[in-house]
Amino acid sequence: MFVLRNVGKLIFGSGAQEALVELSQGQLYLVRPLSPKGYSELIFKDSAVRIRRTNQDFHYQLVVQRVFEEGEAELLAEEEGEDVEIDAFAAERDEKTFLLDEALHFRVERREGGETIFAWRDLSGDNGDLYEFVCDNSVSASQVDQFVEVARQCQYERKYRKPHTTASDQDYLQFEFHDENPIPPASPLHSPVVTRSFESVDQMYSKASTPAKREPLTPIKALDAEPEQAEQSGAHAPEPVVAPEPLEIYAIVPAELHLFDPQPGHFVLVADSVTATVSEVGKWEYWLQIENQAKSWLGASVVPEFNPVFDFEYLSFVFNHFSSDGTARSWLLRFKDQETLEKFQHAIMQAIWERLNETKWAKAQEKEREYVLDAFGDLTMEDAPPLEEVAEEEEEEEVEEEQDDDEPSNEDDSEEDEEAAEDRKDGEMNSQLAVGYKHDRSFVVRGSKIGVFSHTADNRLKFNTNISKVTAPSGKLLSPKKVMLHSEDRDLIIQNGVDPNKLFRMDIEYGKVVDEWKVHDDIPVVNFAPENKFAQMTSEQTFLGVSNNALYRIDPRLSGNKLVDTDMKQYASKNDFSALATTEKGYIAVASNKGDIRLFDRLGIRAKTQLPALGDPILGMDVSADGRWILGTTKNYILLVDAQQKGGKNEGKLGFEKGFAADSKPRPRRLALTPEHVAQVHHETGKPVSFTPAKFNAGEGAEEKSIITATGPYIVEWDLKKVLRGTKAPYKIKRYSDEVKADDFKFGSDKNVIVALPNEVNMVAKQSLRKPTRESIMGDVRLSSGGRRSSGRIGDAQSGRYKLGRDDIVNSPY
Repeated sequence: MFVLRNVGKLIFGSGAQEALVELSQGQLYLVRPLSPKGYSELIFKDSAVRIRRTNQDFHYQLVVQRVFEEGEAELLAEEEGEDVEIDAFAAERDEKTFLLDEALHFRVERREGGETIFAWRDLSGDNGDLYEFVCDNSVSASQVDQFVEVARQCQYERKYRKPHTTASDQDYLQFEFHDENPIPPASPLHSPVVTRSFESVDQMYSKASTPAKREPLTPIKALDAEPEQAEQSGAHAPEPVVAPEPLEIYAIVPAELHLFDPQPGHFVLVADSVTATVSEVGKWEYWLQIENQAKSWLGASVVPEFNPVFDFEYLSFVFNHFSSDGTARSWLLRFKDQETLEKFQHAIMQAIWERLNETKWAKAQEKEREYVLDAFGDLTMEDAPPLEEVAEEEEEEEVEEEQDDDEPSNEDDSEEDEEAAEDRKDGEMNSQLAVGYKHDRSFVVRGSKIGVFSHTADNRLKFNTNISKVTAPSGKLLSPKKVMLHSEDRDLIIQNGVDPNKLFRMDIEYGKVVDEWKVHDDIPVVNFAPENKFAQMTSEQTFLGVSNNALYRIDPRLSGNKLVDTDMKQYASKNDFSALATTEKGYIAVASNKGDIRLFDRLGIRAKTQLPALGDPILGMDVSADGRWILGTTKNYILLVDAQQKGGKNEGKLGFEKGFAADSKPRPRRLALTPEHVAQVHHETGKPVSFTPAKFNAGEGAEEKSIITATGPYIVEWDLKKVLRGTKAPYKIKRYSDEVKADDFKFGSDKNVIVALPNEVNMVAKQSLRKPTRESIMGDVRLSSGGRRSSGRIGDAQSGRYKLGRDDIVNSPY
């Protein structure tokens, strides 16, 4: 008699993870027809396969779990210790879980003698690797048919994000994968370690073993305009919208048209000759129309959400388009020469800039127009490291990743406490994060509560306490909207969001608000920042603030209003300031919702430098300690600016100290996800990109090497050196099952990141982030179970399975 090992409700879940269908007996193999690792590996001699729900709509898992002979599980538990028996996540060795997606190419094959095989791709393995579940003879044909039917229904729901009841029989044909090679035998008759002894297998996969070399933007398959062929490719063009009557034509250019297919992850040529027209169609409204004599392919408003990228190496323009049904597609236009591309680039950027600034392009100064065009070009910044350094860095990175993958993972199972469960019922979620500099602590805001966590010596988080009610000295309940650690991390400066003219000081040691400060009767606080980058490590009392049109110092020691009148720079016009940051010397960078950036060396004077606006509101600012690098975060991209002057009488000086000459404004770098990754992210989450404020790693005497931000459920980290040398997609990602609310590096290092999810707080190793691929963007929806735990380490990251360490568990709503 066989039984499933008792690993508790966390494995099988409750209603959110119910099994839809199950086959109770079979064997699981990993088959590698082309790999030197060995042909076939028996994973589970006896196992069950099932399809179960996840805690996300339209997401399902294919699960294979080992089964035991009666008494075997208890014997194994005695050998391994009691902790293993109660540890649900220790069942990693007894369970294989796969996100049931079309990319698996899940299929079934019935062979002579009644043997039935389920097979699916190993997405983290080598070319041709397959998992195969060999059904026991006791499994009936009707059970197999039912399992296959449910699998196709689940794949349909995940692909189209709607119930399978809306599908037709024709819709399910795309999940049969008849064009795949025959499923190789799971258990060969000869030695399972001798791959090449099976001539038939070699012949079967000879094509797969020698894939054609493909350039990054070369189409993998040309399609005619016929809808049937487009459907088969998986690249579905939308029904084009009729173009409005143009008021002015900005550009008409010939091009090839390619469409990104999210299934194989490549661009597909859909039309080898089209005309792309950029025109003004209304007051600050612009239109891109792509068509040829055969049909109209695409019509869309020109908006910043295009995520435009111009690639001069491949003479291409890549952009995103969001259809009226919410579908995101990534398109590529390839031009015949650089002159044609530059003409098109000028038209697109003019349209976007005019829309954002509501000003005609011709009224902008020539240098300002160049600045905008540079920001959206594909530039390699100066000071790129030598090639030998690049090779050394990549070699070190590979070694680090291997060490991280080999690192053992402690495991634990910890039930939620009653307080955590109650807090989850209140509907509140984590919103703000403040990372300590002086002391290894982090503070997470959740409604009117603040969770306090300490950073352990082995780079984990330990829950310390919960400040359950944050109230003003008057007793009024506060819900912090912005927080900042202050005065050697002893105080937390809080803005409530209800009264923008007031700030509050919480004494962290007492765990209560002790002061209420009126900043000014008429000047609100839009944002605030420390006096200098590391001021919170000192007893410095003053800090900086901005209103819509003023930059000033706040001194809590003043009687009455706390704004220092003599240290204020106020503008007559509304500059719409939105964010600020300071350097170690106290230089100040101030950004606005218009998109411009001003650089000051001190308060009370005019800015030394004003960088032109691209037009997108800047939501967050950061500056390197030495003032060399400036980060401005917008919704769709991050602006990286080198503030050091490269020539002239002020060579070597920073823009904070001396103004740039009119003809030598710094060339900005625009950090963004590639359009195809944006389309893949939207395909997975149903939401567009929306970055959290980006930050450098920080530490006294530490070099800024990395940039961290998040969008939706993804943490994104840019390698600064790779950015400077112009590496394509110089970032790595990690996916969570919930939206990332706030994130920052641990102080003093770029190796660990603290992440606040709606109901969890994690410290994760930067090494756990992976290169953005279709598989890493898809991730694994089994990352968290209702906000139950806080994780700090990842195992088997390429397959998307996340392992938790014993000390990573935090029994708290934070």
